[in-house]
Amino acid sequence: MGRIDPDSLNVLKDKVIFINRVAKVVKGGRRFSFSALVVVGDEEGHIGFGKGKAQEVPEAIRKAVEQAKRSLVKVNIKDGTIPHRIDGIYGAGRIVMRPAPTGTGLIAGGPVRAVMEVVGIKNIAAKSIGSRNPFNTVRAAINGLTKLRDTSVIPLNDSESEGDVSTSEDA
Repeated sequence: MGRIDPDSLNVLKDKVIFINRVAKVVKGGRRFSFSALVVVGDEEGHIGFGKGKAQEVPEAIRKAVEQAKRSLVKVNIKDGTIPHRIDGIYGAGRIVMRPAPTGTGLIAGGPVRAVMEVVGIKNIAAKSIGSRNPFNTVRAAINGLTKLRDTSVIPLNDSESEGDVSTSEDA
């Protein structure tokens, strides 16, 4: 996939998922810095995530947003949900995502919910299995979303077309 220009998209919405205070022990004591995990999206199928680290929280968030804008990817969304069931895996984290009918809402928790909100998915059932680390959970969710295929163009399995051939021979 090619790089997506963030300026060509509509208004990008960013969401802070996790802020962590990091301590580095040095000779004179402790030095504190902050790391931030942020996702950005246009609620129309584009999403990116980024990590930022700085001495102050606002600067860490700004750096994370800049990195997230550089890592934008396109996701196939169909009628406010995903076209088919998919698993996203990153490290020990696994996210199981299933399409849901209109009116179901977002059935997802924590970092996965934030990812679904900024990408523009309104109806989905998602379950996080394994890692509780927000960094790995976000990467697993985005991994699954990028593997989605458009079902109107490509059939999910070839057995449907084979079944049509066998029924025509019986007739």
